[in-house]
Amino acid sequence: MFQRLLTSALFAGFCAGLIAAALQLAFVQPVLLHAELYEGGDLVHFGAEAVSAHPELPGFDPVRDGMSVLFSALIYVGYGLILVAAMAMADERGVTINGRTGLIWGIAGFLAFQFAPAFSLPPEVPGVAAAELGARQVWWWGTVAATGAGLAMIGFGRGLPAWGAAAVLILAPHVIGAPHPASFAGPVPPEIAALFASRALGVGFAVWAVLGGLAGYFWQREAEGETATA
Repeated sequence: MFQRLLTSALFAGFCAGLIAAALQLAFVQPVLLHAELYEGGDLVHFGAEAVSAHPELPGFDPVRDGMSVLFSALIYVGYGLILVAAMAMADERGVTINGRTGLIWGIAGFLAFQFAPAFSLPPEVPGVAAAELGARQVWWWGTVAATGAGLAMIGFGRGLPAWGAAAVLILAPHVIGAPHPASFAGPVPPEIAALFASRALGVGFAVWAVLGGLAGYFWQREAEGETATA
């Protein structure tokens, strides 16, 4: 079981991380680099002259982009371990795990780790005002845990009481409220901030779906291999 869990998580997480890195370099990083021009003062929003919406951006940086690829792979291996551990517990209860059902698991992971926190604390571009980091981290982890537990109760709970408790868990962090600064400020145009948030979530959705599908596929393949050698 442990070997199956580790193998599935490593292969699925590494492949998903590489896909995430490619999508981020293609779609997210250009927006981030654009925002950094405003953060550094190279561009000024609402200045004396109109600023082009398509400035010349820095090219490929082997160190920065290489580290981005590496950390992306490591992060999604970690996500893969969490996802496959949850799959293993479900498998023990007789739930079918394969590539198709893994896709659903991946989407659930996206909802818990990215969409739910972003509902009240969206991805931020550099230079924007933000609340204290520690408070945001505590709220983020609480939201992930509450959303994950709520989704598990929706998927495996029975009856209205379980579903009602799931709704309370999922809504609670947003009713409590995410930490926000006392006032909003920042040099980056809101259009860039909105594009960054939407692309970050779009890439996250795609990669989590891939992660879940691959994790389910590798889990099924490893299980069949164990059965054949038993």
